[in-house]
Amino acid sequence: MTPPKSVREVPRSILPRLTWNGTSARTTVTPLSAGYQSQQQRRIQGWNSVARQVHTLTLSPYSSRFLTTAASRDLASSSAVTRRSSTSSTRRPSVGPINNPVRYNGVYVAVFKTARRAFHATASRQRDHHFDTLKFVQRLKAEGFSEEQAVAMMRVLNDVIQESIQNLTRTMVLREDSERSTYTQKVDFAKLRSELLNADSTEAQLTRSSHEKIAADLAKLNSRLRDEIGRTQASVRLDLNLEKGRIREEANGQEMRIKETETRIEQEVAGLRERVEAVKFSTLQWLMGVCTGTAALILGAWRLFM
Repeated sequence: MTPPKSVREVPRSILPRLTWNGTSARTTVTPLSAGYQSQQQRRIQGWNSVARQVHTLTLSPYSSRFLTTAASRDLASSSAVTRRSSTSSTRRPSVGPINNPVRYNGVYVAVFKTARRAFHATASRQRDHHFDTLKFVQRLKAEGFSEEQAVAMMRVLNDVIQESIQNLTRTMVLREDSERSTYTQKVDFAKLRSELLNADSTEAQLTRSSHEKIAADLAKLNSRLRDEIGRTQASVRLDLNLEKGRIREEANGQEMRIKETETRIEQEVAGLRERVEAVKFSTLQWLMGVCTGTAALILGAWRLFM
C-alpha cells in the first residue's frame, strides 16, 4: 500500500456546505456462500484500512470529520454496487444479509445483497454527474490514493452533491410554473383593478348622489330657516309695534292726568289767592275801623283834657 501523503489544510470558508440526508433502502437478503463471505470480509478489511488512511490525513476538523463519515457510509454503498453484478449472474431467488454488521467509529456497517426484480430486469438508470469524475479520480490517484479509494471518495462526493442538489431543488419551482403563477397573478391583478375601478365608479356615483341629496336638503333647510326667521321677525315687529302703541297710549294717559292735575292745582291756587285777598280786605277793613275808633277816642280824650 502506498504510504499516506500529507495534504494541505484547506480553509473552512472555501469548502462547499454539503448536506447528507440520503437514506439507503434496506432489503432482506439470504446468506451467500462461504467464499463470497470471505471475499466480502477481505473487501471490508480493505475499506477499513482506507478509512484509517483517510482519518490520518491532516485536514481541517470539518473536512476530516466529513471524509471519515463519508468513507464509513460508502462501505455499504460500494458493497451494494459490487453485489449488483454478482446477483445478476447468480440469479438467486431469495436474498439476505451476508454477514454481521461491522462497527467502525461508532457506526454499524452491514453488507446487503439487492433483491432480484420480480417481473423484468431493466438496466439501472445512469445518474448525471455534476463534475468530471474521471479527472477527480485521477487527481486523487496523483495525490497518493489508490484507485479503489479514489473511486469510493468520488462516489461519496457525487452522492453528497446529488443529495444537496435535490435538497436545493425541493425549494425551487419550474419556469413554466413560475410563468403560470405570474400569469395568474397578472390576471388576478387585472381583475382586482377592474373591480376596484368599478367599485370606485360606483362609490363616486353614490357619493355624488348623496352629495346632491345633501345639497337639496340643505337648500330646503335654508329656505325653511329663512321663512322661520321672517316669521319671527314679523311677529317681533308686531309685538314691538303693539308695545309701542300701548306705551304711547299710556304716555298720553299720563300726560292727560298730569294736565288735569296741573289744572286742579291752578284752580286751587286761584281759590287760595281769592281767599287770601278776601282775608286781606277784611283785615284792612278791621284795621281801618280799629284805627278810626282809636283816633276818635284819642281826639275825644284830648278834647276832654284840653
